[in-house]
Amino acid sequence: MLISRRTPPRGKVFGRFLLISLALVLSASAQPSLAGDAASTLTRLADRAQIEDMLVDYYGQLGSGRHDFGTFYVEDGVLDVNGLVAQGRQGIEDLYKKLSEGTPRRQGTFRMLLTNPRIVVKGDTATADVIWTGVISETVTAEPRIVEQGREHDELVKRSGHWYFKRRVITADGGLPAMFEKTPKPQ
Repeated sequence: MLISRRTPPRGKVFGRFLLISLALVLSASAQPSLAGDAASTLTRLADRAQIEDMLVDYYGQLGSGRHDFGTFYVEDGVLDVNGLVAQGRQGIEDLYKKLSEGTPRRQGTFRMLLTNPRIVVKGDTATADVIWTGVISETVTAEPRIVEQGREHDELVKRSGHWYFKRRVITADGGLPAMFEKTPKPQ
């Protein structure tokens, strides 16, 4: 007895392929999300956005003459800038005063760019890692130039709906001001 196996027409093969593909897509979408429930995911996203806004506000003060950096920290917060360490809001304000006195004023417009943010929120605590790049534009027609670059690691806490720095470690990778020549340590 001869058994003949017919190959289905191409249209039927393609139709079966589509049905199987659709079934796989639908079954995958029926699985629970690994990110957690929608409410907690939205809360984490909102917290992440608040932390990003806080970082931008903080860095926006640099070169502006405004100095209320301490308000961004918890009462016993720690700031480590290239090995110079300050604790507490007043200590942090004093460190920024020392930094501004020890850094020559640049001519032109100074901007700090924050890139590659990695923000991880876990309830009322978070960590943030960013790369920062200082850019100066001496005149509106001059080409901007990079004058410093580095990275930072932050530990944050949420209190009464607001995010604050608990500990910040800022490390220069280039353009280190002379006042830090004896203080930097590998981070």
